[in-house]
Amino acid sequence: MGKTALAARTFAAALLLGAPVAALAAGEASTERAAAAMRARYAALERDPGHGQFQRALYLDSVEGKTGVSGEIHALVGHPFAVTSAALAEPSQWCDILILPLNTKYCLPGIVDGTQGLLVGIGRKHDQPMEQAYRLRFGYRVMARTANFLQVNLQSDRGPLDTRDYRIVLAATPADDGRTLIRLSYSYSYGMAGRLAMEAYLGTLGRDKVGFTVVGRLADGQPRYVGGMRGVVERNSMRYYLAIEAFLGAQASPAPLRVEKSLRDWFAAIERHPRQLHDMEQGEYLAMKRKEYLRQQPLAAPRAGAR
Repeated sequence: MGKTALAARTFAAALLLGAPVAALAAGEASTERAAAAMRARYAALERDPGHGQFQRALYLDSVEGKTGVSGEIHALVGHPFAVTSAALAEPSQWCDILILPLNTKYCLPGIVDGTQGLLVGIGRKHDQPMEQAYRLRFGYRVMARTANFLQVNLQSDRGPLDTRDYRIVLAATPADDGRTLIRLSYSYSYGMAGRLAMEAYLGTLGRDKVGFTVVGRLADGQPRYVGGMRGVVERNSMRYYLAIEAFLGAQASPAPLRVEKSLRDWFAAIERHPRQLHDMEQGEYLAMKRKEYLRQQPLAAPRAGAR
């Protein structure tokens, strides 16, 4: 690979994965620089009037390239960093997060390529047998965990419909007011078959779906939201972020009540954005998720060593 191609590939990876990944490669001392970069980026977003669409401490960006898309969220969560870091540093905790969105049919900690990971089933947004779900194998790595910085990477090489290189990257650092600053990056790539399948979806079932970025105004003055592949990645990025927020909010509850609280809080959160995220009513969602959570429990022990 030539220097120009290598540089282009490195730049594309930086767009998709975010600065902390590259920064941490230089050594553990770079975690302070990564945290400082997060704070600087968040401060810039606060000053930018074009990023105030949520009327709270939450900002969303997205990028679409020729072979992939990425979404990135910067937000403040109302929990101290020590609590947030402890709650987001184990694979089993991430399964409690990933099970909340509609199309996750199961999530189990397991062994992926000889190291710890997550075994995730992705399917329809409605009730579906586990065996019909597409199996994603996420490698899991805590890239850094210090008193002032956490970074967790989840990566799956292959996904459904010719998609690949799924990455979820979570970085967190203390905010000045006792809260925690979070940056969540979500990205994936696709081949020709994957693009054609997504274009077919966007032309039929997904034709009215939109994201969160305002790209103009309609004739009646209402906002015109981004659609297409950027709309898809923005919706998914928001679903995952709201799942993290709901999971963190449930940690103060007694352990037996946490799953139910996180389910209810996640649904309430997505319903604040009905134009983008409403897919079913609360009763249907709760019944489906309770069933999915319970049916995966007997599998957790035997599947934990699966390869």
